[in-house]
Amino acid sequence: MSIDDYLQQHYSGETAKAYGREIKIYLNNFKEAEKANYKEIVYYVGLLRSRYSKASTISRILSSIKVYYDYLCSESIRNDNPARAIQLKDRPGKDIQLQDLFTTEELAILLHRKERYGHLDYRNKVLISLFIYQGLHPQEAQFLIVENIDLKQGTIYIKATPKNNSRTLQLKPNQILLFHHYITETRPKLLAAKSPSFGGVGEAFLLVSIRGHPMSGGDITKHIKRLAKTSPFGGSRGLNAQTIRQSVISNLLKEGHDISLVQAFAGHKYPSTTGKYKQDEVATLQAAVNKYHPLR
Repeated sequence: MSIDDYLQQHYSGETAKAYGREIKIYLNNFKEAEKANYKEIVYYVGLLRSRYSKASTISRILSSIKVYYDYLCSESIRNDNPARAIQLKDRPGKDIQLQDLFTTEELAILLHRKERYGHLDYRNKVLISLFIYQGLHPQEAQFLIVENIDLKQGTIYIKATPKNNSRTLQLKPNQILLFHHYITETRPKLLAAKSPSFGGVGEAFLLVSIRGHPMSGGDITKHIKRLAKTSPFGGSRGLNAQTIRQSVISNLLKEGHDISLVQAFAGHKYPSTTGKYKQDEVATLQAAVNKYHPLR
């Protein structure tokens, strides 16, 4: 598998392009990159600091380098990722702004909005339900296949990605009917509209477009952005795939669920990732005060 194929398979369209661009620059600048060790990559990152002043730029390049070595490991070209342990001391803050997230009740509103195209109603409700109930990432939703859904058991299997573990999650009772109608009635009609030139490509994927093609991670992200514009929040509160997922995880912790169970639900590889969503009330209140009533 080529690096481009790997990126397309594991990341959404725009992310794959961005990683591919940075990886190409890295390989052009570092001819021995394939065999590089930890110290050599750290030295390379040091050179980047003399060229770029923004920590976010260096962080983006480092993320691309890590993905490159993940690819080499997947192809058995290497058995280690020498860049995996490199962390930037001045990396951009990634604190989750809990005061900006959405309650369970607010997320439920998204499932009941009126659809512009009636024949896509069930597809769109299935899609948004995966985000507001299972807290999926667009990449995870992209690679779902029909066989991952077990309506008799009321479960859904989420495949592992480079960032998240695989897991089997319960479907909500109201999802069962949605999925059944979509899989047995709506989805076959969408597939029937597919161009003959595509043959059987993508017929296993759960989420398909109006033209019968598999929805990419980028398609799914764009759909949620459009949803945000017509939602009761009007896009003013930063409604997107990421904040929906963050809201679901945060709400589970607020409800008192054990952090290890929430970690398994979210597919987080490390407890520290889940821990970012746990914040005491004083810290949450202070963050809100800082945002809406900044002291000059």
